[in-house]
Amino acid sequence: MRGVGHVLSRAARWGQVPGYLQQANRQMCLLVQVETLRGVENLEAIAAVEGVDGVFIGPADLSAAMGHLGDLGHPEVVAAVDDGVRRIRAAGKAAGIVTVDEAEAQRYLAAGCTFVGVGVDSVLFVEALRGLAQRFDTR
Repeated sequence: MRGVGHVLSRAARWGQVPGYLQQANRQMCLLVQVETLRGVENLEAIAAVEGVDGVFIGPADLSAAMGHLGDLGHPEVVAAVDDGVRRIRAAGKAAGIVTVDEAEAQRYLAAGCTFVGVGVDSVLFVEALRGLAQRFDTR
């Protein structure tokens, strides 16, 4: 049973989706995240689990698991992500990823991602707070 705290929910855009409470159950999907080498090796089995609608690749943790901590653009990481997206889509499931780089987001879409998170709420929040603090800095 899910809670009702829709004002704090990303899915409800923090209380901005009209009628969210009445329609949320009909719109729910289950996305699982893969961010380890073992997860990548088992993508087909993960995608085949009943009820799984899509697989979200965690590029930062995957790059760390591959020995390329902080280097999401390393050719081995990029190849693993692209191959993962292809395999997820071949399994008939939605494939997704997150990035804060708009050019990278476009590349992921071109590579076949069904959904791409193009921002991170905590990063956006920090940027907004930094801007506010700068406007009121009296030093």
